[in-house]
Amino acid sequence: MALLGRELRLALRHPADTLAAVMFFVLVAALFPFGVGPAPETLARLAPGALLAAALLAALLPLDRMFGADAEDGTLDQLLLSGLGPSAVAAAKAAAHWLTTGLPLLLATPVAAAMLNLPVEAWPAAMAALGLAAGFLSLLGTAGAALTLGARRGGVLLPLLVLPLAIPAVIFGAAGIEAAAAGLEARPYLLLLSALLAAALPLAPLAAGAALRTE
Repeated sequence: MALLGRELRLALRHPADTLAAVMFFVLVAALFPFGVGPAPETLARLAPGALLAAALLAALLPLDRMFGADAEDGTLDQLLLSGLGPSAVAAAKAAAHWLTTGLPLLLATPVAAAMLNLPVEAWPAAMAALGLAAGFLSLLGTAGAALTLGARRGGVLLPLLVLPLAIPAVIFGAAGIEAAAAGLEARPYLLLLSALLAAALPLAPLAAGAALRTE
């Protein structure tokens, strides 16, 4: 909890990463009407996939600095020697990433959804899907950031490692939003997203901790 509090305080003192992720998300949503045309039907059909893809890409932006800054100034070595397990360090980093990046993206979802002409009745499903998908990406991204720590071109390798694993979250999340927009039940797809998150919750910190232990 102390490590999580430290990460949140650092994010409040230096909000550039959070602002960049939110602005990227909103700007990508704003660009779609220019790329595919302003027809409301076309935008509404593309909105579910566009929202999930834009949010996950935006959440990737701060990941390359998740462990990098602490590794550069020696903080990471001190954390690993403090008695706190590497998996616990990774879990705290993942939780902080969701709170400082995933949660702001979740709050910006109605703005992006309005730009993409998503029906208002589908907005709660969109926020739920995006929150679950962002949590899943935070866990995957923590493992990816630990694996690429110290690697040359780590910032390039990280998206190539994480994005293919995040495809199921995009599929289930977009399907849930599309179902809600059509007046159908989105709950089965949200449950599948929850299952992905539940599977990653113990496994991703363990993988990240193992990678940090070998650094």
